[in-house]
Amino acid sequence: MPETRKEPGRTVVLGERELAIGFRLIGLKDVVEVTPENAVAEFQRVMASSEYSLVIASQSIRVHLSDAQRTNADASLRPLAVFVPTPTGEFEVESINALAKRVLGVTLSVPS
Repeated sequence: MPETRKEPGRTVVLGERELAIGFRLIGLKDVVEVTPENAVAEFQRVMASSEYSLVIASQSIRVHLSDAQRTNADASLRPLAVFVPTPTGEFEVESINALAKRVLGVTLSVPS
């Protein structure tokens, strides 16, 4: 029986100008500079695309998503959505335990 393996998708970054510049400087080509007006629409576009396996998005986009959009992004494995802190401003940090639970479906426990 032939092995059926999906080809790896591309990585895309969505974020403010500073974030976009930073990822372009490290060599990523699929970088979309977003504004508050188009951020949610761009996020939904890349999440619906089959081109990408990883979506790196600014934390500022996450706060503008509806509860349903946020839930879908958190549950999605392809593409996997990862939110990174904004270059300036406030952000919320996802713990390693929460990330493992969301991505791998396992709970990490450390013996005390």
